[in-house]
Amino acid sequence: MISFLNLKKINDSFGDELKAACLRVIDSGWYICGKELVKFEDEFASYCGAKYCIGVANGLDALTLTLRAWKELGYLKSGDEVIVPSNTYIASILAISQTGLVPVLVEPNVSTFNIEADQIELAITAKTKAILVVHLYGRIAQMSSIMEVAKRYSLKVLEDSAQSHGAHIDGKRAGNWGDASGFSFYPGKNLGALGDGGAITTNDAILAQTLKALRNYGSHVKYENIYQGVNSRLDELQAAVLSVKLKTLDLTNQTRNRIASAYLAGIKNELLCLPESGEEGQHVWHLFVIRCVYRSELIAHLKNLGIETLIHYPVPPHKQHAYAELNHLSLPIAEKLHDEVLSIPLDWTLNDEDVSAIIAACNSFKAKEIQ
Repeated sequence: MISFLNLKKINDSFGDELKAACLRVIDSGWYICGKELVKFEDEFASYCGAKYCIGVANGLDALTLTLRAWKELGYLKSGDEVIVPSNTYIASILAISQTGLVPVLVEPNVSTFNIEADQIELAITAKTKAILVVHLYGRIAQMSSIMEVAKRYSLKVLEDSAQSHGAHIDGKRAGNWGDASGFSFYPGKNLGALGDGGAITTNDAILAQTLKALRNYGSHVKYENIYQGVNSRLDELQAAVLSVKLKTLDLTNQTRNRIASAYLAGIKNELLCLPESGEEGQHVWHLFVIRCVYRSELIAHLKNLGIETLIHYPVPPHKQHAYAELNHLSLPIAEKLHDEVLSIPLDWTLNDEDVSAIIAACNSFKAKEIQ
């Protein structure tokens, strides 16, 4: 069986370095908001090209706390609208609604899976105050044109970079385009921790200071609370692990790109719609997502050949029970994508034999319905 993602093999590849990092933290006797966190924050900010990085507990908190900080700073207020893609993981929507803001769902480009500037502009109203751009599956959105729209309408831009660590356009990475960016370090991400973790990058010093307080019970100084904050801190152990893995992120992204290129060149089945790669560096292939009208049959076919697949994501946010108030919306592009998308293995530890087997399995698929 070719597993969808082999986390043990991925982490084994870092050998004793991860164990040494963990032991260093254990022996230090300091486990929250210490030297390891400061070190990783500095390294990741530099990697993204941003001035500041604020480590938090997870990717959802990264988005939620940024929106919350903008409310504390007076940029946003409850009831303001935030434009967001209609085809995204529910976390993008949760961050908006959990901060008392209103998600306005915009359809994506069916080929890139991402929202684009022209559709964003059509959705802007007098209540629109921000855009939450999701770099879905690892492909950074066309940020130059999106930022032009944001500037024209004086809108804040928050990048959801949970799947796009290292993606860039002309050398400018995800995490350094918008006013702020939220990252997830969930274990399966391109830069994954050994548990939950997240971070926010920004070039705004005041925002960074506000976020550092909000993540720590609303406090800069112990027992002195400026805000009604939360407990959302990236711990020392995860920060140390991430520092180890960050050193090879570009290399592992290159391997992902090589595997994706092999898929794009080798899969020649008219029943499968392949993703677009974009410009060089624009896609870091967190996921390799194909589309197929006969998805259930394709899943069974690949499973019979020993290939594990996953669906990202089977139900769009506006059709979830959690958002019953949005169930009436008709968003045909998002609904079509969620009915057809299928992620095939793209684990940078896959060998050439695995990649060839996956390509051959995809090419041998024939839908019973049209045979």
